[in-house]
Amino acid sequence: MIDKNEVKKYFDFHAKTWDSEMIKDEKIVDIILDNAAVRPGVRVLDVACGTGVLFPNYLGRGATVCGIDISPEMIKIAKEKYDSEKVSLLSCDIEDFNPEKGFDCVVVYNAFPHFPDPEKLIEKIYLLTNPGGTATVAHGMSKEKIDGCHSEGVGSISNGLMEAEELAALFEKYFEVTTVISDERMYQVCGRRKV
Repeated sequence: MIDKNEVKKYFDFHAKTWDSEMIKDEKIVDIILDNAAVRPGVRVLDVACGTGVLFPNYLGRGATVCGIDISPEMIKIAKEKYDSEKVSLLSCDIEDFNPEKGFDCVVVYNAFPHFPDPEKLIEKIYLLTNPGGTATVAHGMSKEKIDGCHSEGVGSISNGLMEAEELAALFEKYFEVTTVISDERMYQVCGRRKV
């Protein structure tokens, strides 16, 4: 079982070098955000946002974004990078996050294996998504590459990446599944919230 305090410690420790080690394929990010319906005027919740890797992509599409992360150090760096009325940031556990209003799009990018209870996470995402809004879990590389990276030193804070079809089955309780991709380039499950 993943210990959330260990996850927090790990990402706090790596926050300073996170951006320099980040690999980001803009074409894949565009596909992910197209499937997630990120467009002008939507409110995006970026769960486990890290240092705000996708913020330029959201803002470039005319969205506003709220980023949350369990790591205070990641949020600290994100705040240094993004001083904008279109960005709000908060260090907290998603289970403790209870905003006054929901979001049009909820995105979990390159972070899903670090959540101890995937089913509980999807249920919480459902509660944070506006009716008709979208939720997506995505990675900018293949399941095999993610699992390979996580087997090298982060196994204690990773469940590994479940098969996309298995995740889609979890989504189906709360969302109409619109996208299931797991290939050599990327991984994504996306759905539109059922009313």
